[in-house]
Amino acid sequence: MRIRGWLLLGVLAVSVALPFIYAYHAWTAVEEDEFHFGVTYGFNTFQEARILIDKVKDYTDVFVVDSRDVTFAANETLLTDICNYAAGAGLKFIVYFDLISEFTYPWHQEWLTTAKTRWGDKFLGIYLYDELGGKQLDGKINGTQQFQSASNYSDAADKFVNIISGFNSTKFGKNNNITMFTGDYALCWFNYLGGYDTVFVELGWGLNTTQQIAMCRGAANVQGKDWGAIILYKTKEPPYLGSGKEMFNEMVAAYRAGAKYVLVFNFPRYPETNPYGILSEEHFEAMKNFHDYVNAFPRNLYGRFEGRVAYVLPKDYGYGFRGPNDKIWGFWEADNLTSKVCSDLSNLLAKYDKRLDIIYDDGLDANNTGGYSRLIF
Repeated sequence: MRIRGWLLLGVLAVSVALPFIYAYHAWTAVEEDEFHFGVTYGFNTFQEARILIDKVKDYTDVFVVDSRDVTFAANETLLTDICNYAAGAGLKFIVYFDLISEFTYPWHQEWLTTAKTRWGDKFLGIYLYDELGGKQLDGKINGTQQFQSASNYSDAADKFVNIISGFNSTKFGKNNNITMFTGDYALCWFNYLGGYDTVFVELGWGLNTTQQIAMCRGAANVQGKDWGAIILYKTKEPPYLGSGKEMFNEMVAAYRAGAKYVLVFNFPRYPETNPYGILSEEHFEAMKNFHDYVNAFPRNLYGRFEGRVAYVLPKDYGYGFRGPNDKIWGFWEADNLTSKVCSDLSNLLAKYDKRLDIIYDDGLDANNTGGYSRLIF
């Protein structure tokens, strides 16, 4: 993807030169670097998908069909048409499924098993379920709650992991070598243990961006998985998203921290006359500028922030990192360790910034440090 112009490149160079110089010694150059940038689509017509694809195809390379109306109904033709159009526009794509049905929608399984043959590497995989960790932590899952009770933290972790890995949809994905993605704002470590290949950590809702990245990147690093970030709401009320500048800063933070994917969430519609969803021209401009930034500063030349120091939580400590009163596994109130964790993280993030990861004491020893120069237990 080409740079849009020398003038913009010059502005970008000036705006980022000092941060890059400051961070030079903290960055590590990488030989190979795969990176994808995209947007989600949550509506239910081909026309709406086409309009959004046409808008972003010059500065993104991934399109996420994030619509239950498309995949949770007899809409095989509609889904195929949208994917064909995205692929024809040069985009790779991911398809959201809340369930891979064997009986109610029997077309699901055949569609997925033939997707690689039909589209090749344009089909990246499936976005299966959403926010399982966060919903467990906040008790928001109805009917499909992973578990209703647990005797201790380890029992809770085992139940959470075993239920994710035991879903028929998860088994189908694994058995057919389909890459599985999900997004979450908590318990990313345990999502990976459940079988996910990539977790998109959620940036938004007033959460600390650097801390969210540390939580997801640490889990991915130790478990040998990929990670990404998805830019979500700033507020629950319209206009939902933050400003274009805020969005740009979050995308750059994830990119510089080594994310393989950066996505922008786009649903519902605001205002009602907006054909693109909740994305305004301000947001599209931020996305274009981010595309130019990535092209101007490829990580295989300029390096990226690597998590070289890790804060190590006790095994199975399913805490949400949202303050000293956050629950553990959704069942237990904060314990006598929670305040220390909050205080430690505040100090360590101030000291190490994007070079800090958050991991768990699961199999670590003198011979296995997860690749970190220092472990802080």
